[in-house]
Amino acid sequence: MVGVLEGFATIAVIVAVGWLLAHYRVLDEGAQVTLSKLAFHVASPALLLTVMQRTPLDAVLSRNLLASLLAFVMVVGLYLLLARWRWPTATLGSRVIGGLSAGYVNAGNLGIPIALYVLGDVAWVAPTLLLQLLVITPVAMALFDNDARGERPSLGRSLRRMATNPITLGAVAGLLIAVLDVQLPRVIASPVELLGGMAVPSMLVAFGISLRRGPRPAAGRSAGHVWTVVGLKVLVMPAVALGIGLALGLRGQGLFAVVVTAALPTAQNVFTYAVRYRREVNLARDVIFISTFVSVPVIVAIAGLFHAVAGV
Repeated sequence: MVGVLEGFATIAVIVAVGWLLAHYRVLDEGAQVTLSKLAFHVASPALLLTVMQRTPLDAVLSRNLLASLLAFVMVVGLYLLLARWRWPTATLGSRVIGGLSAGYVNAGNLGIPIALYVLGDVAWVAPTLLLQLLVITPVAMALFDNDARGERPSLGRSLRRMATNPITLGAVAGLLIAVLDVQLPRVIASPVELLGGMAVPSMLVAFGISLRRGPRPAAGRSAGHVWTVVGLKVLVMPAVALGIGLALGLRGQGLFAVVVTAALPTAQNVFTYAVRYRREVNLARDVIFISTFVSVPVIVAIAGLFHAVAGV
């Protein structure tokens, strides 16, 4: 369990730095937007390129990938049904942020250490990482771009948006490098790695600024919306992943990996997307903040259950 706590503690410290910088007025809301733009247009594409070119493809093309996809689709579908009933006036972009907040897990800076220390192998989180980077993110970016331009989603426009979005380009470039087994020269690889190293700190510092300068998390009329999404993310998604994994024949460590990954909190990427497209920024911020804390006892409970029942 030390690995779980270390992963969460690392995030908390960097977020606290952002909070303190905003509290002492070293950085303000303008810096938050600038950091988010830096992460979206430069650092995140570089990080995705670096991660994807190192991802072992033979480890991700498995039933775990299918289980992760089905769990995401079911949870997002449930959110959209609830949103149509509870928040019928929400825009397309707002619903995309809500859906991502409910199903897009922190498979990177939290998933990797948890996979290493709790599951015993980083490869266990690779299916979800690949799914989010190469399938979910490009589709979401296309929907955001269409919403920002007031256009109805269409296949042609969506494909064009995917082909020009920096997040998608970084992930696809990394995958192509891995598939073609290309070795980038150090004069290119080193700057890309340095730029990618800014992605997570930039997102977390911007997040900390928003916690200090924005409204109190889950306050006012938005509280019901926030807690609904948190419940879907931290409680419903692991349960759905467990059912899907069992139905697909997963057992033991494979099933354990699927359920733990589904229980991870909402990724900071969602906040970056919300700021970039100016859709449900406070919702994304609050769900990430609350789900990060709530997921700790949930993951610990899942680990204890699997250890007692399956000996994992």
